[in-house]
Amino acid sequence: MAKKFIPYANESDVLHIGGLTVENRVDRITIAGDIDLTMDKAGLADTRALHKLLTDVLAKLESADLPDRLPPPAVQSVTNPF
Repeated sequence: MAKKFIPYANESDVLHIGGLTVENRVDRITIAGDIDLTMDKAGLADTRALHKLLTDVLAKLESADLPDRLPPPAVQSVTNPF
């Protein structure tokens, strides 16, 4: 059984839908890649998975007390190790 992807729950879960990679973070969901929602059973499965993901993300956002915008991430420079 596949582990359930719970939006904003951790910094480690990754979900693949077609050619999309969905990365979970505690303050954002990152979606990268591309997908063709084809007119076949595979396209239907990908569409359902994408719909479920976005429904779960929307529910989490709607239930949270959200700021107007997130502050920019803290950036730290490090010495080149090479």
